Amino acid sequence: MPTPSSRIKGITPSGKNGWEVHIAAMTRRQAGEDILMLSVGDHDFDTPAETVAACVEAVRSGHHHYIQLPGLPRLRSALAELSQACTGVETTSDEIIVTQGGQGALFAACQALLDPGDHAVVLAPYYATYPGTVRAAGAACTEVATRPQDGFEPRMDAIAAALRPETKLLLVNSPNNPTGAVYSRATMEAIAELCRERDLWLLSDEVYWTIRAGRPHVSPRSLPGMKERTLVVNSLSKSHGMTGWRVGWLTATPELVSHLTGLNLVSSYGMVDFISRAAIEAVENARGVDGIAALYAARRTAFLEAIRGLDGVAVRGSEGGMYVMLDISETDPDSEAFAWALLEREQVAVMPGTSFGAAAEGHVRISMCQDESVLREAAGRMRRFIAGGGRGTRRRAAE
Repeated sequence: MPTPSSRIKGITPSGKNGWEVHIAAMTRRQAGEDILMLSVGDHDFDTPAETVAACVEAVRSGHHHYIQLPGLPRLRSALAELSQACTGVETTSDEIIVTQGGQGALFAACQALLDPGDHAVVLAPYYATYPGTVRAAGAACTEVATRPQDGFEPRMDAIAAALRPETKLLLVNSPNNPTGAVYSRATMEAIAELCRERDLWLLSDEVYWTIRAGRPHVSPRSLPGMKERTLVVNSLSKSHGMTGWRVGWLTATPELVSHLTGLNLVSSYGMVDFISRAAIEAVENARGVDGIAALYAARRTAFLEAIRGLDGVAVRGSEGGMYVMLDISETDPDSEAFAWALLEREQVAVMPGTSFGAAAEGHVRISMCQDESVLREAAGRMRRFIAGGGRGTRRRAAE
């Protein structure tokens, strides 16, 4: 009997994908339990009405057919302008390829840059799909831990120590998911210098660039000598309230975009016409962008106020994105056990730090994708849970 490829079996080699707590919580919520879902980064509000109306109009007008493989020209042009605003670098439409969400852009980039036997370095904590996406290209992956005491910004000596002769790619994410860290200009300049010295590709995930608490966003593509070696992943999911629409894009050189168009030919065969036209409406008119950014800033403030002074809990990073990273190591060093116990005893679902790499052990990620009243209620339940001894670690230690 033939067997599946080692590549496909190696994407999640442990058999776990880090989402077990969330899946269990969602199942219980759908069964009618009062579960507060702070585990997933999906907006609790609908896509702006103007974007939806544009999609309906496109469907009614007969836009149901195949389109150009790299994306509709008008959408690519609009995304080039948006990418220019994000990165601070003049961008043309031939440097843009539209993808099925930000994850599609990540997948395409890894396929374009990595061969079997190559090596990539990923900064941790990381978005849960990064290592698997590298492995799906047949490459190996090393995680470099960033430290909570550094605000989860990386240290160059740690990155340099992880590099090998076969290393081709460094993957960074700022504003970061899950930590909310926004890398400083000095950090980005040091990363760029290292990439130039070691002749590395840099894959920069900038999906959360519009949602940040104050520190300016610095794209490494804007730094000297980096435009030709940096690929930028972006998406309309978070910035424009379009998570389920699956519209992302990759900014790269025209040569790479040409190669990636060939990848689209044998994978997705391009995007959906009517969804692409809705995306044009969203991008050209910045539908939802300012309101979404302001909403998450207010929610972050409300949640942080609600947990202020909570014994045994510290906030790490949390300068941008849609999340707050809580250090619960004084209460319980086992973040997965903490998350399961919090779900069982208080019906609050959070993501254990280990879902985002070993560097986040002792932390849990809190999604701000709920109304302020829900966030305050969740903070109250967490306060009660920890005051009761968490999952029992402190009480057992005292006995």
